[in-house]
Amino acid sequence: MAATSAVRTVGRRSRRFFDIFVAEVPWTVSSKELKEYFSQFGPVQRCQLPFDKDTGFHRRYCWIKFSTLQDVQNVFQKDSHILEGAKV
Repeated sequence: MAATSAVRTVGRRSRRFFDIFVAEVPWTVSSKELKEYFSQFGPVQRCQLPFDKDTGFHRRYCWIKFSTLQDVQNVFQKDSHILEGAKV
């Protein structure tokens, strides 16, 4: 997994979000399941699981958005993440 941070400016306010890119997401895992899994590390602001419009299947990667750096660090403190028997 790789982590990136992004700053979004809305009007005069700026919000800081911390995104984690997750690869090798099993075909059977939904965005709801991803959000539930990653919420153990901190509140998930958004789970973006892109779909292929031609096949109807998701593309086997996603972004998980947290609002604090500590949440992201909590994710990386765990050595491996297993979903549906597969390491992501």
